Amino acid sequence: MRDDVDGEPVPGRGLVETGELVAGSMSRAVARLLFDPGSSRLQLDGRLAACLRDAASSAAELGPTWERARAGAALAFAAELAVTRSAQDRTVRADGFFSVTNGARSAAERLVEAVVVASRQTTEERRVRHLGYLVAEVAVSPDIDLALAARALQLTESCSWRQLVLLAAVGRRDRTPLPLEPLDDAPRGWRAWGAREDVADLQRAGLLDPPPEPAHRPGGTPRPRLRPADLRLTRRGVLLHRLLALDFVRDEDVAAALADLTVPQT
Repeated sequence: MRDDVDGEPVPGRGLVETGELVAGSMSRAVARLLFDPGSSRLQLDGRLAACLRDAASSAAELGPTWERARAGAALAFAAELAVTRSAQDRTVRADGFFSVTNGARSAAERLVEAVVVASRQTTEERRVRHLGYLVAEVAVSPDIDLALAARALQLTESCSWRQLVLLAAVGRRDRTPLPLEPLDDAPRGWRAWGAREDVADLQRAGLLDPPPEPAHRPGGTPRPRLRPADLRLTRRGVLLHRLLALDFVRDEDVAAALADLTVPQT
């Protein structure tokens, strides 16, 4: 941990550095960017940097190591993607999102706090990357207000990691075609059954189309069997895919989720 000019530890820097347990060495680079920007080759919008720095300082006294790691990693991932978006000419919004207009804090500060809390509470570290990405995406998206970002975060917390990966798989269908084989509605194996339930829950939650077929169709006509290739993101699903930057879900995670879903029966 670096010291400030008075020789005292810098509050929050250690928290971001602890994020290395989840985010790798990138967390230390972000810690330099946030707390010693003069030593970093990277550049981050000052308003967003201040927001992330304040959140790290507020959470600096967290005790449990993995809670600290997840909180620090979420902030590091937010900074990482914001730097990437800036290089893509997607600049941080200038519409008042970082201004204190109502209450004591800005919308950006409240969103970052909510993401830090969600990151601390999850036991699935792979989610943390995309929780941090949500902050960065909202920071460069003036069409997304705090209420909509909060809705996306709430939907995210209702999804398992595998469900988020399945949303990622459907979202990249144009470059990675989905399987054409029909899914078994009542697979015998537990793994396939759980994955099939994940898809059904996403349909019921309005994140995937088509919606689930009723158990009994009028006239007793047989219910068509769903194929992964038939799945589409709803508008709600598109929102999650966009704000969580699910395009960055690793290909091996997508392949594993699809394998769970289409595991052959024995």
